[in-house]
Amino acid sequence: MEDDRIEESSMKLLVSGGSDYKWVDGNEVDSETAQPWTQVDEDEYSASYGSLRRRLVKKPKRVDSFDVEAMEIGGSYRGHHLKEASVWHTLALAFQTLGVVYGDLGTSPLYVFSDVFSKVPITSEIDILGALSLVLYTIALVPLAKYVFIVLKANDNGEGGTFALYSLICRYADVNMLPNRQPADKQISSFKLRLPTPELQRALNIKEVLESKSSLKTLLLLLVLMGTSLIIGDGILTPAMSVMSAVSGLQGEIDGFGTNAVVIVSIVILVGLFSIQRLGTSKVGITFAPVLFLWFFSLGSVGIYNLFTCGIAVLRAVNPAYIYFFFKKNSKQAWSALGGCVLCITGAEAMFADLGHFSVRSIQIAFSCIVFPCLLLAYMGQSAYLMKHPDSADRIFYDSIPDGFFWPVFVIATLAAMIASQAMISATFSCIKQSMALGCFPRLKIVHTSKRLMGQIYIPAINWFLMIMCVLVVWIFQSTTDIANAYGIAEVGVMMVSTALVTLVMLLIWQTNLFLALVFPLVFGSVELTYLSAVLTKIKEGGWLPLAFASCFLCIMFTWNYGSVLKYRSEVRDKISMDVMLGLGPCLGTVRVPGVGLLYNELVQGIPSILGQFLLSLPAIHSTIVFVCIKYVPVPVVPQEERFLFRRICPKEYRMFRCIARYGYKDVRKEDHHAFEQLLLESLKKFLRKEAQDLALESNLTELDSNGVSATSKDWVPGNDAASDLRTPLMNDQRLREVGTSTTGEASVSLPSCVILADEDPRLEYELSALREAVDSGFTYLLADGDVRAKKESWFIKKLVINYFYSFLRRNCRAGAATLRVPHMNIIQVGMTYMV
Repeated sequence: MEDDRIEESSMKLLVSGGSDYKWVDGNEVDSETAQPWTQVDEDEYSASYGSLRRRLVKKPKRVDSFDVEAMEIGGSYRGHHLKEASVWHTLALAFQTLGVVYGDLGTSPLYVFSDVFSKVPITSEIDILGALSLVLYTIALVPLAKYVFIVLKANDNGEGGTFALYSLICRYADVNMLPNRQPADKQISSFKLRLPTPELQRALNIKEVLESKSSLKTLLLLLVLMGTSLIIGDGILTPAMSVMSAVSGLQGEIDGFGTNAVVIVSIVILVGLFSIQRLGTSKVGITFAPVLFLWFFSLGSVGIYNLFTCGIAVLRAVNPAYIYFFFKKNSKQAWSALGGCVLCITGAEAMFADLGHFSVRSIQIAFSCIVFPCLLLAYMGQSAYLMKHPDSADRIFYDSIPDGFFWPVFVIATLAAMIASQAMISATFSCIKQSMALGCFPRLKIVHTSKRLMGQIYIPAINWFLMIMCVLVVWIFQSTTDIANAYGIAEVGVMMVSTALVTLVMLLIWQTNLFLALVFPLVFGSVELTYLSAVLTKIKEGGWLPLAFASCFLCIMFTWNYGSVLKYRSEVRDKISMDVMLGLGPCLGTVRVPGVGLLYNELVQGIPSILGQFLLSLPAIHSTIVFVCIKYVPVPVVPQEERFLFRRICPKEYRMFRCIARYGYKDVRKEDHHAFEQLLLESLKKFLRKEAQDLALESNLTELDSNGVSATSKDWVPGNDAASDLRTPLMNDQRLREVGTSTTGEASVSLPSCVILADEDPRLEYELSALREAVDSGFTYLLADGDVRAKKESWFIKKLVINYFYSFLRRNCRAGAATLRVPHMNIIQVGMTYMV
């Protein structure tokens, strides 16, 4: 029926602090410029629907339509960042951070001075005091001043890390390379931000420049991918460095325990460490914090012991003048020793990267009250011991341990090294998962090892790759000194990326005073550049390793993102026009048979071209078709009640719908297809009922309109998607049933009887019965087996990247059916070639 036609009517689940209803605009379009299906006169359209857009009706509380993962993983995101957390809760979190955040930073006393004095031989107390002063001020300046007091505040709704900063920037400025942003995304509760104020025009200017320059978008993406690549490389070097440093303590304690023995024992420990990753960290996580607490207690105790037994003359290193004396005396050797000093802050970025599991206050308390003083005591104690025993520089940590305490400290040190490695491996898994969610890494199998904690994941392919690389690093270098040269480059590189991104956050989002915003990169950037210049001199001595790892992962991630963006733009360009669909008629030019077809695609608006392939390839098509789009938005977590958008596509008799499932980069998708189908069915029924209620209400309001406007939202008017307003907002009957007595009276006045009796509408009953018939015939998953090829006129480099490298990645990553957890018996795939 012509009167019943509704253009793609969007339905979304909205939450409100009050009890007011309102019309909302849900006609989101792709950011790509595309030709509209048809054109109408804007004045005529405004005259017909102008009064309806101004009308207000009740807006209910959001309800969850079908949140699969919430059913699978109870309380997957409980929100650690309570505004008014109790003191005891904060202290408990601070204690837990010791086992997760500070393992890498806490094990640095195992190897810092041994590496520093391998480059600067000890000939006077100036060498010891200068190196100690460098270490003390490096720890105070970078982890304490930079991370604890500044960077931790640049979190993305409680989440930290390189991709969290990128996500935060993407919400304030449209710099995401994938053009699937929708206006409706801004209405997600975790998406709402403090926008730049007109008084600070600088922030608006930066936003405009970032959005208008594609080169700046690419540069920002490359910066983020480089930082992520270095973190992955850090996941290779941290286990090798930490375990070898701990095991090397046996060299001076057991006769005949040489370098080969250290290598073999380290490899055995590393293989065992990576082999248990599939079990998850939840079973052993309870022991992490106590072990690290014992470790920091041991560091502080041994440091105090050495200060009292060897003298407190090293306290003079608090005077920064000894840094000048150190460089004046040793010249180039002192510059080379900076590569060893930077190891004292390895793992400092974990304070920000692991923020999602804790809170800012808990991390600040743990570092300020436990980690920082214990590290200072440890380095001061080692320096005091070196003042009397300068020949012990090679194994200063174990030589400085009091007699009789070697084995207990050795066991604790080995466990601490394994915990530090475990934390870095888990961080690598999380980093790659975030990259996959934002379309920057090929799809890999992800195993969720905990039903309570969504952050505990295991990626088999990455786990075994890291293990092989760690074993090769230990076998080839056979020395912590050479590994340290590589280690420093990865650490400083990540810190420089975070400095650049936080500076952009200061200018764009915090709207910090320009002078203060420039002081941050000048101070901390200068320190990091100084360290970088020192570690880069060691490229031939092992420093090439993290650069090689980072380059490899950077190529993979950028190629995947580049190909994915071109593929999406190709789909936008080739989508089917509404004129073609209307010309085919409700039967779509073929036979409609009972059944529900779930057609997975990436478009958030329009009809994907893959539907045309199915119409050409299949003798019949399902009576009910749902376009399912899995979309990741730049927020950590999308609340359950805000996850889904629903729309009707084409007139009612076509029985075509769209579902957009929105996920954050920290969300867990662990879906069971039976539950998915059941919840999808309930959601469609709810959609149809709400649509009928809204159409009845709109029709009633139109009749009462004093202007005498006769057109209603059920009159399907083809027009530009961008100009169309939402004319059938969702209304929650369940919410209305829960309203109290006083509110019920008000609702009965504002809502006509035709809305309450909408379930008796024969057209609604017909649609529901048709839907039941389709469901009884079963669900079928319609997927595209796509091949992406570069156009003939493309440049040679583009053809090489797309036709070979990107295609190789697509063939060897997880297919769509495996990623979406679709039952293989219910899959229909059709070949599709995307010319980009």
